Amino acid sequence: MTAIIGVALTMVLLGGTAVVLTEKPARQAIMLSIYGVLLGILFLSLAAPDVALSQIGVGTAVVPLVVMLAVKRIETRT
Repeated sequence: MTAIIGVALTMVLLGGTAVVLTEKPARQAIMLSIYGVLLGILFLSLAAPDVALSQIGVGTAVVPLVVMLAVKRIETRT
């Protein structure tokens, strides 16, 4: 079980780094969605299914959607 947690932590580390290093806001939102899935996998491996479900629902769907809507609105104003 500790190997699965180690792999999940490594994936979260790499995913977080990818989110930070992505320059375009639209791509950041997509990477943020992928990062949310990785966090959900980490929470599942840590035996926290309720937290994982919340993370996948909010962090994978809602937050990136709000970011994309904000980016689109900012682009239409300029």
